[in-house]
Amino acid sequence: MDIEIEDIAHGLARVARWNGQTIGEHAFSVAQHSVVVEEIVAHIQPDVEPRWRLAALLHDASEYVIGDMISPFKAALGYDYKLFEERLENAIHVRFGLPAKVPVAIKKLIKQADRACAFFEATQLAGFERAESLEIFGAPPADYALTIEPQAPFDAQAHYVRRFESLSEAAGYVRHDHASDTE
Repeated sequence: MDIEIEDIAHGLARVARWNGQTIGEHAFSVAQHSVVVEEIVAHIQPDVEPRWRLAALLHDASEYVIGDMISPFKAALGYDYKLFEERLENAIHVRFGLPAKVPVAIKKLIKQADRACAFFEATQLAGFERAESLEIFGAPPADYALTIEPQAPFDAQAHYVRRFESLSEAAGYVRHDHASDTE
């Protein structure tokens, strides 16, 4: 359980989406992507419970250890990689008061938001034409607009931690620091 939100935020703020092959002064980090995905989840389903919004924020948290890889590459790495990623995700969920396994309906909602975010990233940052992004990622919610401005790592990290703290409080998660565990 040596998993700390500060370590996750620090790592994700320094992991670039699209392998850094994007325009702009800063790479679009997995931390910033995760915050946007959580926002899209809440837009799609405004009454979603805070704990599932927290799960959306943490949907790529395992990448603070393993980095961000495109889905075809993950598939090529095979079952062992997927199993490791799943076990790490489960441990992160348990660490922060979520069930190890997220319900299928919530996983689908998060995936829908993830693909919507990828659509905006592809068209605004990675040089994809709109038609190409629609074909690959599908259409984002019709009533949702996003203009992406990649943040510096320090800013993305701080924003991620603030969202975590807000969602954790709303979800009723009580934070335990390891220092107090030994007293």
